[in-house]
Amino acid sequence: MSPAIPSRNESHVLNQIIISPSDTDYLDQLIPSIKEYSIGNRTSQLLQSLAKFASDKEAEIEAICNTNHQEFVASINQLLRIREGTVSLTAEILDLNQSIQASTERLAEQKRALVESRSHRQNIDESSGAIQDCLEVLRLANQIHDLLSRKNHYAALRALEELQNVHLKGVTHYKIAEMIQRSVPATQKIIAEAVMSDLNTWLYRIREMSQYLGEIALYHTDLRKSRQKERAGALPYLGQFKLNSAIELVSDESEEYDLLQNDELQVDFTPLLECLHIHRSLGRIDMFRLEYANTRRRQKELLLPTSITLIDEDGACLHNLLEEMAGFAIVERSTMKRIPDLRSPMDVDELWDSMCQAAVSLIMKALREVDNAESLLKIKNLIALFMQTMNTWDFPVGVFDTFLLTLFEKYADLLKKRFSDDFQEIVSTDDYMPMPIQTVEEYEKVLNVSWYNPEKPHKEQMFPCVLPFSQMYPLCCIDIRNFLNQFYFFANDDFPHTNVIDETLKDALDELLSNKVCDTLVERLSSQYLGQIVQILINLEHFEHACRELELLLAAARSQTSSSEFVKLNATEKFKNNKKAAEKRIFEVVNSKIDDLIETAEYDWMAHIPPTEPSNYMQTLTRFLSNIMNSTLLGLPTEIKELIYFDALSHAANMILALPLSSDVKKINTNGVLALAKDVEYLYQFVDSLGVPILRENLDELQQTVQLMQADNTDEFYDISTRNKKYGRVDAINGPVLLEKIMRTVQSAAKTDKFATLSSRFGKKS
Repeated sequence: MSPAIPSRNESHVLNQIIISPSDTDYLDQLIPSIKEYSIGNRTSQLLQSLAKFASDKEAEIEAICNTNHQEFVASINQLLRIREGTVSLTAEILDLNQSIQASTERLAEQKRALVESRSHRQNIDESSGAIQDCLEVLRLANQIHDLLSRKNHYAALRALEELQNVHLKGVTHYKIAEMIQRSVPATQKIIAEAVMSDLNTWLYRIREMSQYLGEIALYHTDLRKSRQKERAGALPYLGQFKLNSAIELVSDESEEYDLLQNDELQVDFTPLLECLHIHRSLGRIDMFRLEYANTRRRQKELLLPTSITLIDEDGACLHNLLEEMAGFAIVERSTMKRIPDLRSPMDVDELWDSMCQAAVSLIMKALREVDNAESLLKIKNLIALFMQTMNTWDFPVGVFDTFLLTLFEKYADLLKKRFSDDFQEIVSTDDYMPMPIQTVEEYEKVLNVSWYNPEKPHKEQMFPCVLPFSQMYPLCCIDIRNFLNQFYFFANDDFPHTNVIDETLKDALDELLSNKVCDTLVERLSSQYLGQIVQILINLEHFEHACRELELLLAAARSQTSSSEFVKLNATEKFKNNKKAAEKRIFEVVNSKIDDLIETAEYDWMAHIPPTEPSNYMQTLTRFLSNIMNSTLLGLPTEIKELIYFDALSHAANMILALPLSSDVKKINTNGVLALAKDVEYLYQFVDSLGVPILRENLDELQQTVQLMQADNTDEFYDISTRNKKYGRVDAINGPVLLEKIMRTVQSAAKTDKFATLSSRFGKKS
């Protein structure tokens, strides 16, 4: 069997061993090779290589020895020694090999143990890492709940997102990741519910503070009105600019006030913003908008009570309602401005409109209880202040504006009723006597309240004095002025419908003056007391003048939006027309008295002796006419007095003339005519003493008729030319009738004389 040919690697090893410079290096090269070959169980191969090497060297030596014996022998000896050393070395190598073999087995066992321990350690490390990752996940999960318990909702949501998007991805192959992943929606829901719970708490607090917010808003609007009034007082030009106008807002810039952030109140929108942000992060923004809108709608419904009262002390119930509405709406408008994508203008305006409609319905129902105009005025002022406040926040107030018209109608009705009763009482309780004035203070007070222009200058007026009208006139004037003021109290700068007030005031004032003053005065004309009727006429005269002054006053006070610059009161014409009725009634009463007096006339138309003095009825009649002229009719205007006198004298003349014309009077003798003539002359002298020439004309017919009855030549009456000159006022029918009665008397007297003559003659014969 041929020896094995050493491999290239083994040759390299042998070369390294052989070329070693020393024994130590030799061993250093040999030992690693023995270890290497022992590990691979190739120790025998190494020995074979060494043996072959040795035999090769022996052959080489033998060849060398053949050429050089001595050197060969020496080399043999040396080789033997080397071989001996090699055998010893081989033994040592074998021992070393066994030792290395034993060490290698122990080392292999240790290595196997080490490999196994490394595997366990790796498993432990992996398990530890997995546990750490899982613990980190659990820590974040617990941290989320801890943040929720501390109300850090947004931080909890961010931690949840970090847990889901970062940490869970490292433990996806563990069951805990699946469990936590399944719990994420529930946790998100918990966060959403928690933040909604905080939002509901915030909304509840907002609702609680709404009234206070509204109260502050109304209070500062009132302050703005006061400041605007002060500026208008200092600079009248600013008075034409209303609240919330551009000029007013600029003028009031130095007094800007933040309703939502001030020393008295702070409205923090952080909970709402956080809730909105979290829902947006959760992709639930639409659901949140809907839920928030529903919540605010429910709060609006809870804000409005089922009923209110307007007759409570200080109007607290209406105050609370309007303040609640103002606060609620201001929060809505502020929310819309801060978060445009949460509350749209349409949503806010729709909610506001429904709230206004419901509030007006409540106020309308409660309005039936109110029967006091001052209470209505307070209600109007409060609502107007509320409207101005909401205009500041750009809320439409058309519903309340329309309601103010209804409120004004009721206000006007209550005023009319109250002043109607007042006028009725004043007119019905008046004494209808000229008003006495004791002091200058009383006089000035009457001049200030009434439309009276005295004939005498103020300095020439003596006291005490008597004014022509009765006490009812200045009292009614006071009521008229109060009525005007009460109406215009409603028509201040916060009521836009001034033209409605102008027309309503005109109609109401017209109705009161016509129905409650004029008609009542006219009703009292049925009195038989002349002084009362005269006083009514005087009062009507002054009321007519007052109406004309009122027309000017109302025209001056009319707003620029009114359709007409002129005001015409129907009462003016009514007072004027009823003056005629009063004059007529005076005529009737005076003529009635004249009739009564003349009916007492007891003429003896066939008197045997002529009269020596005027008849009693004539003296009484003239005294009556004198008395009414100097007392009862004294307060009347001169033209009316003259007219009454003219009519009275005309009536008296007709009634006196009717006495002889009566069908009961058949005959009139000269003494009867003289009695009538004396009475007529007495009446004529009385009228002449009055100093009013025109009054004499009333007695012309009576005087000429008496002259005709006394005429010696009565044929002149039948001559037209003569009659027109002497008896032109004598009635063409009455003249002949009276002349016939007188002529019959004359004829009868002639017959009587003839009969007496015959009787006397016949008696003598007897």
